[in-house]
Amino acid sequence: MKQILILLLFLPLLNFSQKKYPKDYFQNPLDIPLILSGTFGELRSNHFHSGLDIKTQGRQGLKVLAAAEGYVSRIKVQQYGYGKAIYVTHPNGFTSVYGHLSKFNDEIEAYVKEIQYKKENYETGNLFPKKDKFILKQGEIIAYSGDTGGSGGPHLHFEIRNTKTEHVINPMFFGIDIPDSKSPTIQSLQVYPLSLDARINQQYNSFKVAVKSLGKGKYTTKRISASGTIGLGINVFDRLNKAINKNGIFSLEMLVNGKRHYYHDVETFSFAESKYLNLLIDYEYFKKYRSRIQKTFKVDKNKLSIYGDLIDNGKIIVKNGLNYSIEIIAKDFAGNSSSLKIPIVGKESNAIFKKQKDTTAYKIIAANFQRFTKENITVAFPKNTFYDDVFLDIKVNKGIAKIHTPTIPLDKSYTLTFDVSKYSEAKKEQLYIANVEYSKYPRYVSTKKKDSTFYTTTKTLGKYTLKTDNQKPKAKILYIKNNQWISKSKTINVKISDIGSGVNSWRATIDGKWILMQYNHKKKILTYNFSDKKLVGSKHIFKIVVSDNVGNTTERSISFFKKQVN
Repeated sequence: MKQILILLLFLPLLNFSQKKYPKDYFQNPLDIPLILSGTFGELRSNHFHSGLDIKTQGRQGLKVLAAAEGYVSRIKVQQYGYGKAIYVTHPNGFTSVYGHLSKFNDEIEAYVKEIQYKKENYETGNLFPKKDKFILKQGEIIAYSGDTGGSGGPHLHFEIRNTKTEHVINPMFFGIDIPDSKSPTIQSLQVYPLSLDARINQQYNSFKVAVKSLGKGKYTTKRISASGTIGLGINVFDRLNKAINKNGIFSLEMLVNGKRHYYHDVETFSFAESKYLNLLIDYEYFKKYRSRIQKTFKVDKNKLSIYGDLIDNGKIIVKNGLNYSIEIIAKDFAGNSSSLKIPIVGKESNAIFKKQKDTTAYKIIAANFQRFTKENITVAFPKNTFYDDVFLDIKVNKGIAKIHTPTIPLDKSYTLTFDVSKYSEAKKEQLYIANVEYSKYPRYVSTKKKDSTFYTTTKTLGKYTLKTDNQKPKAKILYIKNNQWISKSKTINVKISDIGSGVNSWRATIDGKWILMQYNHKKKILTYNFSDKKLVGSKHIFKIVVSDNVGNTTERSISFFKKQVN
């Protein structure tokens, strides 16, 4: 009786810790064998990947199906991000999301285009149709796959969210079956001294340790001598069957002498916490070498909810004379695992560590608001811009403001202001703020102009300067000559570019009426589809005005003839 009572008391805890998701509720969103180019929770720039990227056989226009019954609760069209996206709310408490679409089904497409033409804008912002506007059955065609938004190639981005919390959940938990028999690949080990008395192989530096593959997902390293508090991290990726993409892992675990010391997995997370990915990885290493090390220890300011079973936040306290058997285990969602065994011997070092004196003049107290002015630039850091107190190197040389180096992750944006009072009004119109960290490729950053100051807000440290853009954008109407008959043409295409501040906007008309042109920013081509509007008469004038980010404009126009097809 006592045993039954104890079981009843702990049953809710067991149910909570072993969350169950419906395995047979959602169907595949594409009617083809699913092969992934991106997995849930992959490490991306400043965020975790929030869904599955499903390959579309290198094509656009595949039918995208409602994964379950529900209603269209949200539609969004944007130039970047998810591009054309649909959100479907289901009666079981979940919402499915479909991104990078080429177009919607006929009914939804007509609804969206009516709004685009009313606003005279390609980007719609968030649209929230009434619940009874678009009722869907499972398997119904809702859209067609594409390459819109911040996509690197044709694919479908598919998500499942908790409708109430908006937290994203790994769709694989819902029975989305992706063949995978390959174990993750561990490429390297990184070691970190975390206390002043820490030494690793007689050093007080973070460094890479070579790993040796023993085959069948087994790896090892040479013995490491250490003392004090240390941390570890690995570079690891996973591959799925029938794909060569380097994908992310599902979980990472570390055992110290057989006992779990660290664990995290990517079952679910909120968008608000995704930025803390920069504290999960070795951010400085990534910015220098474009390779991500996942740390098996948690720093204090890291608010990710993905952790479990942490001892000393994953930090290892190495004592003199003791041996430590460390094993780091990486798994993919299918359960394929790879393990790295690291023998560590506790050995005090006689190496003397002298802390290098920081010679930079700008100390940041993370909890305080701070402002610094040097020559014609002012930089203002709000409270908690930084996760920790740091010293910054701030310099101005030949008009270039160096705000340290982009190797420190920021929690909030800071403001960088340039005094432009010495410039004429005409010159100010052509000026903009650019990031020149990589000097061959100056990059426009959003520039606000107010009287004698220009300012920008950013979460990226590095080099910034004022640049001049006195060049007009380029615009070339493709495949059509002036006064040409184009009755068989389905589209008008214009290639646009700008070598200075970059293209900001465009406005196109036929016979003086605004038309919708969709921009492929990878090919730099604008496209208008004649099926949008029925033209009156046979002779027409097409006109486009393209503007860059400082206001330089280019205008192109052409006359054409087109017979109307009933």
